[in-house]
Amino acid sequence: MIMDYEGKANSVAELLLSYSRDQSGWKICKKTSEVVVSWRPSAEFAGNMYKGEGMVNGSPQKVWECLKPDPNGLRVKWDDNVKKFELLEQVSSDITVCRTVTPSAAMGIISPRDFVDVILVKQYEDGTITSNATNVSHPACPPQPGYVRGFNHPCGCFCVPVPGEAGKTQLISFFQTDLGGLLPRSVVDSFFPASMTDFYSNLTKAVKALK
Repeated sequence: MIMDYEGKANSVAELLLSYSRDQSGWKICKKTSEVVVSWRPSAEFAGNMYKGEGMVNGSPQKVWECLKPDPNGLRVKWDDNVKKFELLEQVSSDITVCRTVTPSAAMGIISPRDFVDVILVKQYEDGTITSNATNVSHPACPPQPGYVRGFNHPCGCFCVPVPGEAGKTQLISFFQTDLGGLLPRSVVDSFFPASMTDFYSNLTKAVKALK
């Protein structure tokens, strides 16, 4: 069975665009100087979808440079939740299938995970650059010993230009991840808001460090 990676990636992009336009039902669960994190029940699986919204000092190109899903990119250097990032297949110029390995978290309660996703990089007419991802299976990457296979449901980031402020980017991110394994709900519910605030904080530092 050949998986339609392209079709799946494009439908995720449409879904994320609809998430970004739909303001209903979000409840704020964490707020820092860098980000506001909200959640609502996911329509995709039996967990929550989380949204982060924040301003980053840096142009969308600079912010994207730090975020882009590239095995040799900067993401593994600054993002505490990405230990390893591997390209499994280059589907087209803007669609890839990748494996992400995450370290153990929550003081060891969450063991190392791996995720296999199709990722579409898409730019919109207003200059917004986006990553759009969701879980897929890939023949080159069956579940691996030592890792719990997790599943990302449609998730991604929007680097949105701020009109009149070339050196600023509005970053909107969506996460809805089934971590797999038998984790207590309370652990999962406290992990995501905390990890998203770290994500924005570490990203801000990474963008600042870019020459």
